[in-house]
Amino acid sequence: MTGKAMLKRFVITTATCAALAMPTAAQNLFSTVVTVDDAVITEYEIGQRARFLQVLGAPSASRDGAIETLIEDRLKRQSANSVGLSIDAAGIAGAMSDFAGRVNLSTEEFVKELARAGVSEGTFRDFVSINILWRDLIRSKYGNRVQITEADIDRALGTSGGASSIRVLLSEIIIPAPESSVAQARAQAEQASKATSVAEFSSFASRFSATATRVRGGRLDWVPLTELPPQLRGIILSLAPGEVTSPIPFQGSIALFQLRDIQETDAPAVEYSAIEYAAYYMAGGRSVKTLAAAENLKTQIDVCDDLYGVAKGKPPEALDRVTLAPKDIPQDIAVELAKLDPGEVSTNLTRANGTSLVFLMMCGRTNVLNEDIGRDAISTNLRQQRLSGYADSLIGELRANARIVRK
Repeated sequence: MTGKAMLKRFVITTATCAALAMPTAAQNLFSTVVTVDDAVITEYEIGQRARFLQVLGAPSASRDGAIETLIEDRLKRQSANSVGLSIDAAGIAGAMSDFAGRVNLSTEEFVKELARAGVSEGTFRDFVSINILWRDLIRSKYGNRVQITEADIDRALGTSGGASSIRVLLSEIIIPAPESSVAQARAQAEQASKATSVAEFSSFASRFSATATRVRGGRLDWVPLTELPPQLRGIILSLAPGEVTSPIPFQGSIALFQLRDIQETDAPAVEYSAIEYAAYYMAGGRSVKTLAAAENLKTQIDVCDDLYGVAKGKPPEALDRVTLAPKDIPQDIAVELAKLDPGEVSTNLTRANGTSLVFLMMCGRTNVLNEDIGRDAISTNLRQQRLSGYADSLIGELRANARIVRK
């Protein structure tokens, strides 16, 4: 996937960021809002961090969320400084390059896109550098305490008992956002993101959403977490029941999700190495005529191979049949595929600025066999999980001992 395509999923525009602007234009941008021991957090930093989190699609992309992450940054930096940890210019540059590479961009390209959203290069640099310092601190402080045994790896592989899995109960709102109505879609998304109850979110879904679930207030059935797009899993897991994600830009639409419930089950967790799907593009977008034709087409086909006959005589670009790793699937398509079993169809998406309806069919999923992952990879993952536990404990301790004053 190209960097440009990825940006459609990860980067928002300056207009969207404007919703996170300062409370009043006249406010002093560099006034102190919070002090953490002797370190200060300014109004400017809060606005910049909130915009940056919005670009990343983080659930904490609000003023309060930005303040909390900046407080933690100050505590992390103070802790790293106390043991003499630092990161040189080359290390920061490398980390920035790696971060930008996640969306297939160079550092320079990513910084340009951030600037379009009103985020400075310095904000990006600070965010990356403090995370590198914190990672190095946790490794140096706790690395020797984490010992992964063969029995630990066996348990992770499920060879010493069944491994549980997580499933989530979500509601969705998918708002069409063609060029002619982007501003309206953003306004609706911002309004829906403020829902504080399942009933209120369902009301917004009934009013704004374009998917078939709107008649059920956006409510989806239980779905295994592993069937959701990898980019969405962390966002969903960070929510408490009833909470709503920030608006997530898709290609030609804006999505929001509300977590209604989460359960751990006894069923083994199944990861997928590849997903095969077919996308047949129908002229007319979501017009009554095209939607009716799509419903009729559903009755005529049973498997993805049947679409070759439907597309016969049409331009090659009328039908895509692809097999991709879950992380490489466009996020809006991945969300729809998560709802489908092989042979089932979604007609919720459009392309070409809303003028082409996507007749999306799930062909099949390829399971990852745990043993094929490799014991070294499992060991690394377990080690990271345990270090993360130490990191959470340390940041809680630092908060408890710090003098945090909000002005």
